[in-house]
Amino acid sequence: MDLGVRWKLHGDGRTPAPGAVVRPDERLSWPRTVGLGAQHVVAMFGASFVAPVLMGLDPNLAIMMSGVSTVIFLLATRGRVPSYLGCSLSFVGVAAVIRAQGGSSATVTGAVFVVGAALFLAGLAVRKFGARIIHAAMPPVVTGAVVMLIGFNLAPVTASTYWPTDQWTALLVMLFTGLAVVCLRGFWSRIAIFLGLVFGYALSWVLDQVFGKIHSPNSGGKAVDHWRLDLSAVGQADWFGLPSFHAPSFQWSAILVALPVVIALIAENAGHVKAVGEMTGDNLDGKLGTAISADGVGSMLSTAVGGPPNTTYSENIGVMAATRVYSTAAYWAAAGFALLFGLCPKFGAIVAAIPGGVLGGITVILYGMIGLLGAQIWINAGVDLRNPLNLVPTAAGIIIGIGDVSLKFTDTFSLSGIALGTVVVITGYHALRAMAPAHLKTQEPLLDEGTSSYDEGASSDNQGAASDKK
Repeated sequence: MDLGVRWKLHGDGRTPAPGAVVRPDERLSWPRTVGLGAQHVVAMFGASFVAPVLMGLDPNLAIMMSGVSTVIFLLATRGRVPSYLGCSLSFVGVAAVIRAQGGSSATVTGAVFVVGAALFLAGLAVRKFGARIIHAAMPPVVTGAVVMLIGFNLAPVTASTYWPTDQWTALLVMLFTGLAVVCLRGFWSRIAIFLGLVFGYALSWVLDQVFGKIHSPNSGGKAVDHWRLDLSAVGQADWFGLPSFHAPSFQWSAILVALPVVIALIAENAGHVKAVGEMTGDNLDGKLGTAISADGVGSMLSTAVGGPPNTTYSENIGVMAATRVYSTAAYWAAAGFALLFGLCPKFGAIVAAIPGGVLGGITVILYGMIGLLGAQIWINAGVDLRNPLNLVPTAAGIIIGIGDVSLKFTDTFSLSGIALGTVVVITGYHALRAMAPAHLKTQEPLLDEGTSSYDEGASSDNQGAASDKK
């Protein structure tokens, strides 16, 4: 059985020829491959370490399980889809809502475990029936709206939790990160979030040395005198050790808040497979269902032991585009580095010590970017918001999601924010479409331009499923 762990040496193993690419089943020399793996780890540092901190989960466990999830993904796709699976930022808002309702870390991971299971089942459905089922249930107008409300629902977290801890540091970090994203080129622009973290760390330390403690709200929301950068836990942490594990806890109210994120994850995976296929010149449509299911399995395994969910990372697509090296051997190396980092509690303590002001400056950009990805989905698909069939359900759902509007059914059950907004967008769109006059039901591109080939690739997906069983 081919597991995709055998690679041919590309050329002399040193530098690809001009215009040539290193394909997924090829590799450069092992020292260069290991170096590329380290580069992939650095590329996902910013988001993959910020996300668990924002969710209140152990960053050491997050990075370790990202390595495990990447291995699962590479084995499931037989090494044909180069990808790194890191902690998904789509769940940050979900975690904030669940914790605001009194939920614990176990409640958060339990809710997200169910999302992983739903993603796994969605992948199996795509393998069997083709991507047309995704298109039918979640056309671009729906997918874009859900991604948008997930991102913009996070705005109060930045405004009330992170920014007030040190507003001037937050402002300077925001400006630096913005400049890094826009002005840097190539690989450096891909790690702009990570560079923003480093800048914020250094700035906080300098301000502590020059001005001393700051009087502002701490993590508990109480205004006290405190250091901007508190590294006391770093000195107490061991160099080697296992991260902290915990079992998930399942509550219906938390699960309903988290389930809408599965829409964003399906869209992320579909876009990733399409992008990699275009870059490598391979038709990977037949691997879409497998990729979605593998992502679901990785998230289930991670959350089962107390870690965050995982998803494919666009930062690493950028690294591949810049280097033109698509070798899955580099991703195996990246997974190995992630496992080693996860076994270093001191490294996790450094991540957990990120000052609140630094997070404030970064999340202003990060959360907005998540929300605007929804708008990008609309643009790519040519969604016409002048059509009331598109405009009405998305307008209502987005305002409900951003404003955290709630609908109370009983004393113990209610829907609000992300969950209620998603329900309104999906049910509202399909209900209105069933009743709308014919001239409003114009055919739209599926998911984004060019992905209609998934329908044509449905048969190849089934063939791929059959070959996987051999």
